[in-house]
Amino acid sequence: MTTVDMQNIQKEIRTFDATPSASILIESLRDIGYSLQTALADIIDNSITAGATTIKLFSDIADSNVKIGIIDNGKGMTECELQMAMRPGSCNPLEARNLSDLGRFGLGLKIASFSQCRRLTVVTRHEGITSAATWDIDYVAQKDDWLVQVPDDFSTIPWIDQLPVSGTIVVWENIDRLIDKTAPTKAIAHFNRQINEACDHLGLVFHRFLSGERGLKKISLLFNNRPIEPFDPFNSEHSATICGPVEKIKIGNRVVIVQAFTLPHHKKVSQLEWEHYGGRAGYLKMQGFYVYREKRLIIHGTWFGLARQMELTKLTRVRIDINNGLDSQWKIDVKKSTAQLPHQVRDRLLRIINELGASSKRIYTARGRKLTTDNRLPVWNRVQDKNEIVYRLNPEYPLFVDFASRIPDEIKDDFFRILELTGSTLPVDSLYADMAGATPEKITGNSITDETLLLAVKTTVKKLQGSGVQQEEIAEMLRCAEPFRSNWERANRYLEQIGLEDASDV
Repeated sequence: MTTVDMQNIQKEIRTFDATPSASILIESLRDIGYSLQTALADIIDNSITAGATTIKLFSDIADSNVKIGIIDNGKGMTECELQMAMRPGSCNPLEARNLSDLGRFGLGLKIASFSQCRRLTVVTRHEGITSAATWDIDYVAQKDDWLVQVPDDFSTIPWIDQLPVSGTIVVWENIDRLIDKTAPTKAIAHFNRQINEACDHLGLVFHRFLSGERGLKKISLLFNNRPIEPFDPFNSEHSATICGPVEKIKIGNRVVIVQAFTLPHHKKVSQLEWEHYGGRAGYLKMQGFYVYREKRLIIHGTWFGLARQMELTKLTRVRIDINNGLDSQWKIDVKKSTAQLPHQVRDRLLRIINELGASSKRIYTARGRKLTTDNRLPVWNRVQDKNEIVYRLNPEYPLFVDFASRIPDEIKDDFFRILELTGSTLPVDSLYADMAGATPEKITGNSITDETLLLAVKTTVKKLQGSGVQQEEIAEMLRCAEPFRSNWERANRYLEQIGLEDASDV
């Protein structure tokens, strides 16, 4: 027998049937890890992909069978397309996708729904023809087979009267993961809280669609007919927001776009606006990278291990835009809620990570830079010795020097020892704990009386003039120094009252 003949002989491969038990697997699929927030976002992905411009969410808690409905005015599906959409794994994640396609695995509609309810019904209308299909987990368990029901009567389907001329309704019934029927009062309160948090989440995830960003079709998203407002985590329209340069990183023939934003200091915005852009988690947890896949937020509030979440960088948020052709490199999961940095992006961000937080740090340090670089003005000296940083009261501060010049020589040493003692009792641990807390912006210094501030202005001006500082520089130096900076309106008024040219005679 020739070699060719041997190659033509096909060996029979032994196989066995490994079809999974429908009743077991469908229960297991419920625990992939969806939350109500991520499940709703996955359904809305399908609506946007279908070209919807209005998406309405409804909840019904009138009876023990809590229901949720998601209705869109997209293009709808034919009966054949609906049957395909109801099939788990309805598309190959390796196939090229349209740039407007927010899906990936063909699992989202089913698995997201199963994670929240035991009965999923989809009704769709396309070119005047209405089709419907139902997954009922209890029915699947009973038959132990992958059977989708096709209802004959559509009139009993919740919200069927809301179905547009063209569009789709997704209905969740027998919601068992969010409702504890043994404690109905608490269960409803918990359900409402979960719904409110989910609406906030959707306003963040789809904020670029809700705001009608250039290049995107604007959508309207409503819950029980109440609009869900977009939440722009970068506060990009505020004049005090610092927008960094656009950075482009190539991965093969595709481009990842990176841009850093530094949010305004809390003194540049109202208290309401400050709290709003801190989000539920607060500024410390909201800092970091925001990864968008086709303008839809995938993951946020992480530095991917490249940096730590610190108080000084809490205002820095970095937008990263990728397209759906990079799913495998970014390891986008089924829920579209986690991702991993490709090595090409990680290496690049490692080189620029320090610059990404520099603007945020400057927001907190620039105000005092002139103070700390001019040793005639700081009340506190910042001294770095090897690996330690020490804050000491400055014995050369004008008020201290002026007071020391007016007391007897025999007690001057005692006065400076008191300053040393006071400086050594700085409550560093308490300050650190407060600044690392949820609301460090609420930490303020003691107020200063008019009499004390006036004395400080007069004494400091006299000291600076005596040191040869030009008159035009004095006001600017005081503006950058405490306690004048925090009380500048009063301090400036006192400067005008005494007149810089006469201050040396005070």
